[in-house]
Amino acid sequence: MSIIVQKYGGSSVSNTDKIKTIAQNIITRKERDPNIVVVVSAMGDTTDDYIKLAKDISDSPDKRELDVLMSTGEMIAASLLSMALKANGCDSVSYSAYQLDISTSGSHGKSQIDDIDVKRIEKSLEEGKVVIVTGFQGVNDEGDITTLGRGGSDTSAVALAVKLGGMCEIYTDVDGIYSTDPRKYTTAKKLEEIEYEEMLELASLGAQVMHSRSIELAQKYGIEIYVGLSCGQEKGTYIRGGKDMKLEERVITGLATSDDDISVTIKDFESSNIASLFEDIANKGISVDMISQTAPIEKNISVSFTVPKEDMKECKGIVSKYAPKENIVIDEEITKFSLVGLGMKNTYGVASKVFKIFNENNIGIKLITTSEIRITCAINSSEKQIAIEKIAREFNL
Repeated sequence: MSIIVQKYGGSSVSNTDKIKTIAQNIITRKERDPNIVVVVSAMGDTTDDYIKLAKDISDSPDKRELDVLMSTGEMIAASLLSMALKANGCDSVSYSAYQLDISTSGSHGKSQIDDIDVKRIEKSLEEGKVVIVTGFQGVNDEGDITTLGRGGSDTSAVALAVKLGGMCEIYTDVDGIYSTDPRKYTTAKKLEEIEYEEMLELASLGAQVMHSRSIELAQKYGIEIYVGLSCGQEKGTYIRGGKDMKLEERVITGLATSDDDISVTIKDFESSNIASLFEDIANKGISVDMISQTAPIEKNISVSFTVPKEDMKECKGIVSKYAPKENIVIDEEITKFSLVGLGMKNTYGVASKVFKIFNENNIGIKLITTSEIRITCAINSSEKQIAIEKIAREFNL
């Protein structure tokens, strides 16, 4: 049977009026596509509110208990949507990760989906029900509730589409994917379609419409994703790959910025310790992104790297074991500024054009990393807006 997996983000279910509207949309859609599975995020800012509550209790709340707390938000949203459907004569059932045995592994707050038992979902669909599933969560081998990290409901939806052999639709408060954030650059262009590889880069670099792990999963299994407005008729954006892509021939497809990282610099660092340093950071489940190292001088180097702000305290503790306080510099006011485009593979001079624009506008570059289809610079957060405007205009984004 043909199955549609829809996901509604927190802003789409932020109040009961929106939940009622979504229920009506689902009922209308069910007339055309009878087998619908819906993944929901927590309502509005619920997750942030729960984190604040936990922080009121402890500066470093226990991660297992934090997962238990945060998982309740999706349960509330799922049950309310199911109630709304039933109130309008549409049979529905909500399931939590525990009820569906969404198996996960990894650390609390950053777990990964290993498998999903979809037998209960398939049975409910055969009974004519709309199935509502809590996103963002799973259960580990010890029977504990785990969460997938920010944006994890996207990953839940794509994983269900994979297991059910269905299509995946992501509904949010924006009407598609833009070349850059239209709130930061008002003339940003909406994309009709975007390739997996480009979307993966943009998502991992700060574009907040999609979760990067969900794109990895979709690309691996060839799941086409549609991203659109939850309560609107505007045409959205398709994320896909293959020979049927009709991408515009542009060098740069998108621009993303992120203020969610800090940079750590260690001066006069003994080069022989660098492997141990990054191994210790990895063992704590901290993701390192940009890395820059100077040439050794008498076996000493300066090394800089970025980590998520949420891991700053833990990272400081690790770094302090390797260098005295006066040799460690933490910069919390950085923005990761990234350009992404498959066209860069066959186009020369993109980097030089970017650096020239930065230089002409006195925008300092602190770190640089590149790939075949990406250029990322760490710049001062105070210079982010001017950088967006100048680069977006230059590359017609």
